Amino acid sequence: MGSMPTPRPVVLVSALALSLLGPCASALIVPMSGWVPVNGNANVWTDTSGACLLREERSEQAFPVLASQEEALAFAAKLRVQLSKSMGPVISQPVDRAGFWAVLAAYDYKKEDATYKVSQLYINDAGTLRTVTGSSADGEKGACVNAMREFIRYLAD
Repeated sequence: MGSMPTPRPVVLVSALALSLLGPCASALIVPMSGWVPVNGNANVWTDTSGACLLREERSEQAFPVLASQEEALAFAAKLRVQLSKSMGPVISQPVDRAGFWAVLAAYDYKKEDATYKVSQLYINDAGTLRTVTGSSADGEKGACVNAMREFIRYLAD
């Protein structure tokens, strides 16, 4: 019997963000060596092995500046409740972005027989919602996984 192929990562946007997507104004800059745009789309990036995927999406929906940790904590709690309805358990937390706050969510996404680990940053972009989402197959141990998560947690803005 042949072995099953390793599932490629799927980047999903939460049900909340999916309904909010609008046209992209500029492209995500991914500072990780070897990462390339997928099919020339500078809003979707993958590492050289194809084990990790990053996607940036912009919405036309108003999204407030989270000016304090308290505001970010309140939004994180609401986001956790909303995402948990469709994604199962969700972890969300505020992240500091030099003068304002964003919210980071992490959850598992199941599709057919595969499970993906998803990290998603919710951020204000000139008054509208922008998300940066990273995913990899559950159990993926490649170097891209930690690099991608650190980029989303500390650098994406």
